[in-house]
Amino acid sequence: MANAKMPFSLLAFFYLLLQLFSIFHIGNAELEMNYYKESCPKAEEIIRQQVETLYYKHGNTAVSWLRNLFHDCVVKSCDASLLLETTRGVESEQKSTRSFGMRNFKYVKVIKDALERECPGTVSCADIVALSARDGIVMLKGPKIDMIKTGRRDSRGSYLSDVETLVPNHNDSLSSVLSNFNSIGIDVEATVALLGAHSVGRVHCVNLVHRLYPTIDPTLDPDYALYLKNRCPSPNPDPNAVLYSRNDRETPMVMDNMYYKNIMAHKGLLVIDDELATDPRTAPFVAKMASDNGYFHEQFSRGVRLLSETNPLTGDQGEIRKDCRYVNSN
Repeated sequence: MANAKMPFSLLAFFYLLLQLFSIFHIGNAELEMNYYKESCPKAEEIIRQQVETLYYKHGNTAVSWLRNLFHDCVVKSCDASLLLETTRGVESEQKSTRSFGMRNFKYVKVIKDALERECPGTVSCADIVALSARDGIVMLKGPKIDMIKTGRRDSRGSYLSDVETLVPNHNDSLSSVLSNFNSIGIDVEATVALLGAHSVGRVHCVNLVHRLYPTIDPTLDPDYALYLKNRCPSPNPDPNAVLYSRNDRETPMVMDNMYYKNIMAHKGLLVIDDELATDPRTAPFVAKMASDNGYFHEQFSRGVRLLSETNPLTGDQGEIRKDCRYVNSN
């Protein structure tokens, strides 16, 4: 009688093993190329189209998408925690002083809404952060990065208390920045390339006046320092006023190697810009990127891939938010 029951018992045992394996596999899934090829085949094209449309209406959105990737991924995980607004039980990372000057969060909803119309509850906000950055870089005439993996899931909370520690300040030392990037698996060469994102965007006067007042930082090119004083005429600028200088005067909205040429000529806005060009750990990479835009684009692409894959939530971790601004209510 016991022998007669054996086949059923073995079948049940193997079925249980299959279920356990499935649970384990889902919980430990990895990012992959074309993750949405079956669940939402048009997802990446929809994001690309929205990024392009928004760029032609609001050109600075492309810079915002790149900055979102950096600020989101260096804080714990690439999990869209940055996008959460302050609500009951959540304090937004956007409140941090490290998020000063960040904008265009409202347009993430435009992208998410387009995806929800096509594939409700399928595409994560974390993947929107990664893919919009990839497509924004193209709009800035930077490299086309084909190998961005997807399958990230969204956090169920924010990490405001960690932002001040994990997101480098505008005037942190080079050693501190290299250490921060190294802690998330990004080597020196890729870090130098990622800092080339300073080729686009701007720095607010509140973050650079200490190099101009009461005396001019001697490492600055004198003529450039006078230009900066014209842009920032007060040692105590109003943080609510839009007073700033472009990172790159020559090609301010182009992701190119002009940043490296500028810092080698002592025309960087921040202390770290000068250190990057003179420190023996980074100076050789700076010189090579200044002379070879293709090399810069190659290393920048590698850096973005590494950054975008930092400790993602996958499988059954986290959730797929319905609205990127809020955790799901159920």
